[in-house]
Amino acid sequence: MAEIPISLSQVKRYISRLADKKVQVTQNLGRNKFITFLGRLSGVYHALFTIEPFDKKFRGRTAYSYSDFICGKVRVIEKTD
Repeated sequence: MAEIPISLSQVKRYISRLADKKVQVTQNLGRNKFITFLGRLSGVYHALFTIEPFDKKFRGRTAYSYSDFICGKVRVIEKTD
């Protein structure tokens, strides 16, 4: 079954609603490699959004473009714990 296409404006609205909230990020690194971490969505900008990981030793990427979200390279889910 094909996925329903999502528009850029819908993604920007979704991400902006998560600003300054606790989120779980799953990043697809390719070749069946994934990184999952918790953090705070710290910045929402015109072309990208940034996430501040709770683990200060985290060395991964923390700025993502909206196209990364649309293409499935990164998933951002609000955590209510």
